[in-house]
Amino acid sequence: MSMHFFNSLTRQREPFVPLEGRRVRMYACGPTVYNFAHIGNFRTFVFVDILRRHLKWRGYELLHVMNLTDVDDKIIRDARAAGLPLREFTERYVTHFWEDADALDIERPEVTPRATDHIPEMVALIGRLIHCGCAYHSDGSTYFRIASFPRYGVLSGNKLAGNIAGGSARVEADEYEKDDVRDFVLWKRTQPDEPTWDSPLGPGRPGWHIECSAMAMKYLGESFDIHCGGVDLIFPHHENEIAQSEAATGKPFARYWLHAEHLLVDGRKMSKREGNYYTLRDLLDRGYRARAVRYVLAAVPYRKPLNFTLEGVEAAERRLKRLNETVRRLREAVPTTTNQVDETAKVVADIRQSFGAAMDDDLNTAEALAAVAQLETTVNIALSRGELTEAAKAAALAGFEDVQAVLGILDPAQPELLPADIEALIAERLAARRAKNFARADEIRAQLAAQGIILEDGKDGTRWRRA
Repeated sequence: MSMHFFNSLTRQREPFVPLEGRRVRMYACGPTVYNFAHIGNFRTFVFVDILRRHLKWRGYELLHVMNLTDVDDKIIRDARAAGLPLREFTERYVTHFWEDADALDIERPEVTPRATDHIPEMVALIGRLIHCGCAYHSDGSTYFRIASFPRYGVLSGNKLAGNIAGGSARVEADEYEKDDVRDFVLWKRTQPDEPTWDSPLGPGRPGWHIECSAMAMKYLGESFDIHCGGVDLIFPHHENEIAQSEAATGKPFARYWLHAEHLLVDGRKMSKREGNYYTLRDLLDRGYRARAVRYVLAAVPYRKPLNFTLEGVEAAERRLKRLNETVRRLREAVPTTTNQVDETAKVVADIRQSFGAAMDDDLNTAEALAAVAQLETTVNIALSRGELTEAAKAAALAGFEDVQAVLGILDPAQPELLPADIEALIAERLAARRAKNFARADEIRAQLAAQGIILEDGKDGTRWRRA
């Protein structure tokens, strides 16, 4: 089965065909580093991580770029309030973001550029827009002329009629209301107490939208495969990215646009005023595990709204405890030998195919987790009946490795450490066997069995398991 995604640009479910064979170039909008990222942000970042993992699992070579926005109106406002230089202020939140991402087992993209390290690329791109007549200077700032790009609104559906009639409305702010469709700022004139860069455009700083276009094209080229983010970025940010990028290059910008839906908390929009605003650290302080939070964020397919509740996190804790216990028992199980047809191995193979097919179908994590539940049940039945063959065990372990590779919800495999006195007894028994002191070896085996440690001798050596 080929991989399919819902493309926000065409509003259709489409087969995924990269521009360059098995190589995928992908851009994802990263955090604006002026505060801790909240769980709504991480719903999107987990979705992007699962997309990344699935592409790699299916054998694609991935170049994934995620920007760090470290200059915009909010950052400048809060850095000024904190009395800190821009870089010093944002550095702490960059560090906090990576700490939270690591806790959620979010893989690092190949490239994570900062906006303030790419001012020359932004100035050069704005220069191209001025040269083609798509941008203009006014009052010390530079604006994109929306009327110069007839396709404006192709992603969001926002139209130009009001703007063309007036012809002079401009937006200086980085963000604006959803019903505003006006010329937007590319380069902002210097304001008192703001960070400033000298450039051929005059002293100033970049607008928000130009940042992503410049960094995406620097690392991925003028056309690439996937651009993703949250639905809140469709307008104005992603719409403006398309306009300024394609106006400058005359080429399609990104071919597939994927957007994660909103996250609600207890059925309401998350808000500090409502008392339902959570960062990951808030949840960890309450005693929840990061992997349970990841499970909740991953469980609902990315294009459906997610209602986040603390009860849901508690249920995820219980669900993962059972699932990890099954995986542990599977790893430690000693396969049975049988001449019967291995039906369990066949069932597991079918379940693995179902898991992959669900993920190929626009990352349908709900269906994929249903397959995980089937795999868990199948393994537990085989274990309880003593019918787990070597082939079935290998297939089931490979199935759980698939789950971890794509969804990242399982605990990493860690060998259980035995108390030092038991380790010493096992070592003594091994020495006794080598010395052919089988009486002492049997005595130690019985002593360990009384403590719930079962030793199993085989051609590969001696293994232990708990009774």
